[in-house]
Amino acid sequence: MSSAALGNRAAMEGYPCGWQWEREGADWPLRAASTRVECAGLSWHVQRLGEPAAGPTVLLLHGTFSSTHSWSGLAPRLARHCQVLMPDLPGHGWTFGARREDMAMTTMAGKLLALLRALGVAPEVIVGHSAGAALAVSMALNSSAVRVLSLNGALLPLAGLGGKLYAPAAQLLQFVPGLARFSAWRSARSDVVDRLLESTGSQLGPAEVHWYRRLASDPGHVAAVMEMMARWDLAGFAHRLAGYQGRLELIAGSRDTTVPASELRRIVVRVPQAKCHVLRDLGHLAHEEDPETVAKLLLGLLGR
Repeated sequence: MSSAALGNRAAMEGYPCGWQWEREGADWPLRAASTRVECAGLSWHVQRLGEPAAGPTVLLLHGTFSSTHSWSGLAPRLARHCQVLMPDLPGHGWTFGARREDMAMTTMAGKLLALLRALGVAPEVIVGHSAGAALAVSMALNSSAVRVLSLNGALLPLAGLGGKLYAPAAQLLQFVPGLARFSAWRSARSDVVDRLLESTGSQLGPAEVHWYRRLASDPGHVAAVMEMMARWDLAGFAHRLAGYQGRLELIAGSRDTTVPASELRRIVVRVPQAKCHVLRDLGHLAHEEDPETVAKLLLGLLGR
Protein backbone atom coordinates (compact mmCIF):
# COMPACT_ATOMS: atom_id res chain seq x y z
CA MET A 1 0.00 0.00 0.00
CA SER A 2 1.68 3.23 -1.12
CA SER A 3 1.96 6.45 0.84
CA ALA A 4 -0.23 8.15 -1.75
CA ALA A 5 -2.88 5.46 -1.48
CA LEU A 6 -2.90 5.72 2.30
CA GLY A 7 -3.00 9.47 2.42
CA ASN A 8 -2.43 11.90 5.26
CA ARG A 9 -4.91 11.68 8.12
CA ALA A 10 -4.54 15.42 8.70
CA ALA A 11 -6.22 16.05 5.34
CA MET A 12 -9.29 13.93 6.10
CA GLU A 13 -12.50 14.58 8.01
CA GLY A 14 -12.66 13.13 11.49
CA TYR A 15 -9.80 12.73 13.95
CA PRO A 16 -6.72 14.59 12.64
CA CYS A 17 -3.13 13.34 12.74
CA GLY A 18 -0.07 13.71 10.57
CA TRP A 19 0.73 10.00 10.37
CA GLN A 20 2.14 8.78 7.06
CA TRP A 21 2.25 5.13 5.96
CA GLU A 22 5.84 5.36 4.69
CA ARG A 23 6.93 6.88 7.97
CA GLU A 24 4.91 5.73 11.02
CA GLY A 25 3.62 2.69 9.12
CA ALA A 26 6.95 1.57 7.66
CA ASP A 27 7.33 -1.24 10.20
CA TRP A 28 3.64 -1.92 10.86
CA PRO A 29 2.92 -5.57 11.71
CA LEU A 30 1.88 -7.65 8.67
CA ARG A 31 2.35 -4.56 6.50
CA ALA A 32 2.56 -6.63 3.31
CA ALA A 33 -1.02 -7.83 3.89
CA SER A 34 -2.42 -4.29 4.08
CA THR A 35 -4.74 -2.65 1.59
CA ARG A 36 -7.03 0.38 1.54
CA VAL A 37 -10.77 0.35 0.85
CA GLU A 38 -12.91 3.47 0.41
CA CYS A 39 -16.40 2.61 1.67
CA ALA A 40 -19.30 3.93 3.76
CA GLY A 41 -17.70 7.35 4.17
CA LEU A 42 -14.47 5.88 5.57
CA SER A 43 -11.02 5.09 4.26
CA TRP A 44 -10.41 1.65 5.73
CA HIS A 45 -7.16 -0.09 6.51
CA VAL A 46 -7.72 -3.81 5.95
CA GLN A 47 -5.32 -6.73 6.19
CA ARG A 48 -5.98 -10.03 4.46
CA LEU A 49 -4.16 -13.33 4.90
CA GLY A 50 -4.71 -16.85 3.54
CA GLU A 51 -6.60 -18.04 0.49
CA PRO A 52 -10.37 -18.65 0.12
CA ALA A 53 -9.65 -22.30 -0.67
CA ALA A 54 -7.81 -22.70 2.65
CA GLY A 55 -11.02 -22.92 4.64
CA PRO A 56 -13.71 -20.69 6.15
CA THR A 57 -13.41 -16.91 5.98
CA VAL A 58 -12.74 -15.50 9.45
CA LEU A 59 -13.24 -11.82 10.31
CA LEU A 60 -11.12 -10.58 13.25
CA LEU A 61 -12.38 -7.48 15.10
CA HIS A 62 -10.06 -5.84 17.61
CA GLY A 63 -11.27 -3.94 20.67
CA THR A 64 -11.17 -0.27 21.50
CA PHE A 65 -7.73 1.36 21.89
CA SER A 66 -6.27 -1.37 19.67
CA SER A 67 -5.73 -1.99 15.93
CA THR A 68 -4.87 -4.77 13.48
CA HIS A 69 -1.47 -5.05 15.18
CA SER A 70 -3.26 -6.94 17.97
CA TRP A 71 -3.75 -9.94 15.66
CA SER A 72 -0.20 -10.10 14.26
CA GLY A 73 0.71 -13.23 16.23
CA LEU A 74 -2.63 -15.03 15.88
CA ALA A 75 -3.63 -14.24 12.29
CA PRO A 76 -0.76 -16.04 10.47
CA ARG A 77 -1.48 -19.18 12.49
CA LEU A 78 -5.17 -19.05 11.52
CA ALA A 79 -4.30 -18.25 7.91
CA ARG A 80 -2.75 -21.70 7.46
CA HIS A 81 -6.28 -23.10 7.64
CA CYS A 82 -8.59 -20.14 6.89
CA GLN A 83 -8.88 -16.93 4.97
CA VAL A 84 -8.42 -14.13 7.53
CA LEU A 85 -9.72 -10.56 7.21
CA MET A 86 -8.73 -7.82 9.68
CA PRO A 87 -9.89 -4.18 9.51
CA ASP A 88 -8.91 -1.31 11.75
CA LEU A 89 -12.14 -0.11 13.36
CA PRO A 90 -13.34 3.44 12.51
CA GLY A 91 -11.04 6.05 14.02
CA HIS A 92 -8.54 3.41 15.12
CA GLY A 93 -5.08 2.76 13.73
CA TRP A 94 -5.04 3.50 9.99
CA THR A 95 -8.79 3.71 9.27
CA PHE A 96 -9.48 7.36 8.60
CA GLY A 97 -12.44 9.70 8.17
CA ALA A 98 -14.63 8.65 11.12
CA ARG A 99 -17.09 11.16 12.51
CA ARG A 100 -18.39 11.21 16.07
CA GLU A 101 -21.64 9.50 15.16
CA ASP A 102 -19.71 6.66 13.48
CA MET A 103 -18.40 5.54 16.87
CA ALA A 104 -21.76 4.25 18.16
CA MET A 105 -22.02 0.46 18.18
CA THR A 106 -24.93 0.03 15.76
CA THR A 107 -23.49 2.58 13.32
CA MET A 108 -20.06 0.97 13.44
CA ALA A 109 -21.56 -2.49 12.90
CA GLY A 110 -23.46 -1.17 9.87
CA LYS A 111 -20.31 0.30 8.38
CA LEU A 112 -18.44 -2.96 8.88
CA LEU A 113 -21.23 -4.81 7.05
CA ALA A 114 -20.93 -2.27 4.22
CA LEU A 115 -17.18 -2.91 4.12
CA LEU A 116 -17.76 -6.65 3.76
CA ARG A 117 -20.20 -6.04 0.89
CA ALA A 118 -17.66 -3.80 -0.83
CA LEU A 119 -15.04 -6.53 -0.48
CA GLY A 120 -17.46 -9.19 -1.69
CA VAL A 121 -16.81 -11.25 1.43
CA ALA A 122 -19.33 -13.10 3.62
CA PRO A 123 -17.40 -14.46 6.62
CA GLU A 124 -18.65 -17.66 8.18
CA VAL A 125 -16.95 -16.79 11.47
CA ILE A 126 -16.40 -13.52 13.34
CA VAL A 127 -13.87 -13.44 16.17
CA GLY A 128 -14.30 -10.34 18.30
CA HIS A 129 -12.01 -9.28 21.12
CA SER A 130 -13.41 -7.21 24.00
CA ALA A 131 -15.60 -4.47 22.44
CA GLY A 132 -15.08 -6.20 19.09
CA ALA A 133 -17.16 -9.11 20.39
CA ALA A 134 -20.20 -6.86 20.85
CA LEU A 135 -19.68 -5.62 17.30
CA ALA A 136 -19.49 -9.22 16.08
CA VAL A 137 -22.84 -10.10 17.68
CA SER A 138 -24.40 -6.88 16.38
CA MET A 139 -23.33 -7.81 12.86
CA ALA A 140 -24.61 -11.39 13.22
CA LEU A 141 -27.98 -10.62 14.83
CA ASN A 142 -29.81 -11.10 11.54
CA SER A 143 -27.69 -13.93 10.16
CA SER A 144 -27.89 -17.39 11.70
CA ALA A 145 -25.22 -18.55 9.23
CA VAL A 146 -22.49 -16.55 11.02
CA ARG A 147 -20.73 -18.06 14.00
CA VAL A 148 -19.39 -15.67 16.65
CA LEU A 149 -16.37 -16.39 18.84
CA SER A 150 -16.12 -13.91 21.69
CA LEU A 151 -12.58 -13.53 23.01
CA ASN A 152 -12.72 -11.87 26.43
CA GLY A 153 -15.81 -10.15 25.08
CA ALA A 154 -17.24 -7.02 26.69
CA LEU A 155 -20.87 -7.97 26.06
CA LEU A 156 -22.56 -6.58 29.17
CA PRO A 157 -22.27 -3.35 31.18
CA LEU A 158 -19.51 -3.55 33.76
CA ALA A 159 -20.81 -4.66 37.13
CA GLY A 160 -20.84 -2.34 40.13
CA LEU A 161 -20.16 1.37 40.44
CA GLY A 162 -17.48 1.35 37.74
CA GLY A 163 -20.02 0.34 35.14
CA LYS A 164 -22.37 3.15 36.14
CA LEU A 165 -19.61 5.76 35.92
CA TYR A 166 -17.86 4.47 32.75
CA ALA A 167 -19.88 6.14 30.00
CA PRO A 168 -20.62 9.42 31.86
CA ALA A 169 -16.90 9.78 32.60
CA ALA A 170 -16.02 9.17 28.95
CA GLN A 171 -18.66 11.69 27.85
CA LEU A 172 -17.18 14.29 30.19
CA LEU A 173 -13.63 13.63 29.04
CA GLN A 174 -14.46 14.07 25.36
CA PHE A 175 -15.53 17.66 25.96
CA VAL A 176 -12.38 18.72 27.82
CA PRO A 177 -10.52 20.87 25.26
CA GLY A 178 -7.20 19.41 24.18
CA LEU A 179 -7.54 16.31 26.36
CA ALA A 180 -6.86 13.84 23.54
CA ARG A 181 -3.75 15.73 22.48
CA PHE A 182 -2.56 16.03 26.07
CA SER A 183 -3.19 12.31 26.67
CA ALA A 184 -1.21 11.42 23.55
CA TRP A 185 1.63 13.72 24.60
CA ARG A 186 1.68 12.19 28.11
CA SER A 187 1.52 8.63 26.77
CA ALA A 188 4.61 9.22 24.67
CA ARG A 189 6.55 10.50 27.70
CA SER A 190 5.49 8.26 30.58
CA ASP A 191 4.70 4.67 31.57
CA VAL A 192 0.93 5.25 31.57
CA VAL A 193 0.37 2.79 28.70
CA ASP A 194 2.52 0.14 30.36
CA ARG A 195 0.51 0.43 33.56
CA LEU A 196 -2.78 0.33 31.65
CA LEU A 197 -1.76 -2.90 29.91
CA GLU A 198 -0.60 -4.45 33.17
CA SER A 199 -4.02 -3.72 34.66
CA THR A 200 -5.66 -6.07 32.11
CA GLY A 201 -4.12 -9.15 33.72
CA SER A 202 -1.98 -9.82 30.64
CA GLN A 203 1.80 -9.99 30.59
CA LEU A 204 3.00 -8.55 27.29
CA GLY A 205 6.56 -8.35 26.04
CA PRO A 206 8.27 -5.09 25.03
CA ALA A 207 7.41 -5.63 21.34
CA GLU A 208 3.67 -5.87 22.07
CA VAL A 209 3.73 -2.89 24.45
CA HIS A 210 5.53 -0.84 21.79
CA TRP A 211 2.54 -0.84 19.44
CA TYR A 212 0.12 0.35 22.11
CA ARG A 213 2.52 3.13 23.04
CA ARG A 214 2.70 4.05 19.35
CA LEU A 215 -1.10 4.20 19.05
CA ALA A 216 -1.47 6.11 22.30
CA SER A 217 0.85 8.82 20.97
CA ASP A 218 -1.65 9.59 18.16
CA PRO A 219 -4.18 12.26 19.27
CA GLY A 220 -6.65 11.15 16.58
CA HIS A 221 -6.61 7.56 17.81
CA VAL A 222 -7.02 8.69 21.42
CA ALA A 223 -9.94 10.97 20.51
CA ALA A 224 -11.68 8.12 18.67
CA VAL A 225 -11.24 5.83 21.67
CA MET A 226 -12.80 8.42 23.97
CA GLU A 227 -15.71 8.92 21.58
CA MET A 228 -16.28 5.18 21.28
CA MET A 229 -16.31 4.81 25.07
CA ALA A 230 -18.82 7.64 25.37
CA ARG A 231 -21.19 6.23 22.75
CA TRP A 232 -20.90 2.50 23.59
CA ASP A 233 -24.40 1.57 24.76
CA LEU A 234 -23.87 -1.82 26.39
CA ALA A 235 -27.11 -1.53 28.36
CA GLY A 236 -29.08 -1.29 25.12
CA PHE A 237 -26.98 -4.02 23.55
CA ALA A 238 -27.74 -6.34 26.50
CA HIS A 239 -31.43 -6.26 25.53
CA ARG A 240 -30.59 -7.19 21.92
CA LEU A 241 -28.20 -9.89 23.11
CA ALA A 242 -31.07 -11.69 24.86
CA GLY A 243 -32.71 -12.18 21.46
CA TYR A 244 -29.60 -13.54 19.76
CA GLN A 245 -30.27 -17.02 18.34
CA GLY A 246 -26.99 -17.69 16.57
CA ARG A 247 -23.97 -19.78 17.53
CA LEU A 248 -21.85 -18.13 20.19
CA GLU A 249 -18.62 -19.37 21.76
CA LEU A 250 -17.51 -17.47 24.87
CA ILE A 251 -13.76 -17.58 25.52
CA ALA A 252 -12.39 -15.99 28.68
CA GLY A 253 -8.93 -15.66 30.21
CA SER A 254 -8.74 -16.81 33.81
CA ARG A 255 -6.50 -13.82 34.70
CA ASP A 256 -8.58 -11.23 32.84
CA THR A 257 -9.18 -8.30 35.20
CA THR A 258 -10.89 -6.15 32.55
CA VAL A 259 -13.73 -8.56 31.71
CA PRO A 260 -13.45 -11.26 34.41
CA ALA A 261 -14.21 -14.87 33.49
CA SER A 262 -17.05 -14.73 36.02
CA GLU A 263 -18.94 -12.59 33.47
CA LEU A 264 -19.57 -15.79 31.49
CA ARG A 265 -22.38 -16.67 33.92
CA ARG A 266 -24.18 -13.39 33.31
CA ILE A 267 -23.96 -13.83 29.54
CA VAL A 268 -25.18 -17.44 29.51
CA VAL A 269 -28.31 -16.37 31.41
CA ARG A 270 -29.17 -14.23 28.39
CA VAL A 271 -27.81 -16.55 25.68
CA PRO A 272 -28.33 -20.11 27.00
CA GLN A 273 -27.08 -21.73 23.78
CA ALA A 274 -23.63 -20.14 24.26
CA LYS A 275 -20.70 -22.44 25.01
CA CYS A 276 -17.97 -21.40 27.43
CA HIS A 277 -14.21 -21.95 27.35
CA VAL A 278 -11.60 -20.68 29.81
CA LEU A 279 -7.96 -20.02 28.92
CA ARG A 280 -5.88 -20.75 32.00
CA ASP A 281 -3.31 -18.22 33.20
CA LEU A 282 -4.03 -15.70 30.44
CA GLY A 283 -5.42 -12.19 30.72
CA HIS A 284 -7.52 -9.82 28.65
CA LEU A 285 -5.00 -9.77 25.79
CA ALA A 286 -4.67 -13.56 25.70
CA HIS A 287 -4.25 -13.65 21.91
CA GLU A 288 -1.18 -11.43 22.20
CA GLU A 289 0.26 -13.19 25.26
CA ASP A 290 0.01 -16.68 23.81
CA PRO A 291 -1.17 -16.68 20.18
CA GLU A 292 -0.29 -20.36 19.73
CA THR A 293 -2.62 -21.52 22.51
CA VAL A 294 -5.44 -19.25 21.36
CA ALA A 295 -5.00 -20.36 17.73
CA LYS A 296 -5.22 -24.03 18.73
CA LEU A 297 -8.46 -23.37 20.62
CA LEU A 298 -10.03 -21.36 17.80
CA LEU A 299 -9.03 -23.83 15.11
CA GLY A 300 -10.29 -26.70 17.25
CA LEU A 301 -13.66 -25.00 17.61
CA LEU A 302 -13.74 -24.54 13.83
CA GLY A 303 -12.83 -28.15 13.22
CA ARG A 304 -9.57 -27.29 11.48
